[in-house]
Amino acid sequence: YEGERPVPGAVEALGWLRQRDIPHLFLTNTTSRPRRAVVEKLAKMGIEVAAEEILMPAVAARAWLRGHVDGPVALFVAPETREDFGDLSTADAGNVAAVVVGDYGPHWTFDELNRAFRLLMATPQPKLVALGMTRYWRAEDGLRLDTAPFVVALAHAADVEPVVIGKPAAAFFRAALVQLAATPEDTHIVGDDARADIGGARALGIRGILVKTGKFRPTDLKIGPDVVLESIAELPAWWSRGVTIRS
Repeated sequence: YEGERPVPGAVEALGWLRQRDIPHLFLTNTTSRPRRAVVEKLAKMGIEVAAEEILMPAVAARAWLRGHVDGPVALFVAPETREDFGDLSTADAGNVAAVVVGDYGPHWTFDELNRAFRLLMATPQPKLVALGMTRYWRAEDGLRLDTAPFVVALAHAADVEPVVIGKPAAAFFRAALVQLAATPEDTHIVGDDARADIGGARALGIRGILVKTGKFRPTDLKIGPDVVLESIAELPAWWSRGVTIRS
């Protein structure tokens, strides 16, 4: 979708996948809203998806944090997204075990960015957890900064290497493959982000299909996707020209 509208032909393309029982999963770096809200948004567009069919950084991060940090975490995510972290212990000040950064949107101010920086400068130093490394996205009013620019600023200032949970991190794509019970050789990714979608997946051997909707820019072709389509609406026709499904 683009903004609040489905890409023309997208609903039909997804229906085509389901009619043929082609395993698929929705991957998104969205952290400006909880998974529940994504399910509701898709439903309004005529796309019925179960929550378990959507892999999101916040959900994956909750599991990672429970297994890797001991102590409260500071969340720099949209207020609505906090629900995806469940009963995880959180704190806004003092010593924390991790600083989690997602799409904080208009909540970012100098004071908030500096608060995150000060938390990271504590001893022992907390983990810096990035919910994806998407640079920007296309909203109704044009391009907007996403998570990566703020993570890079904090990582540079605090001299810390971020733990990335989301695209383009290999672990995120591996989790998708496990959920699909698929191998990279049998898998394609369809996306509009040449770096986070196509580049990240291709590093694992997953073939990349770049679509010219969303935030696509002609310079994205330099990344070298395996296939370029005008939109996901062209997927059934392209697939029918020669893609085989291995059993």
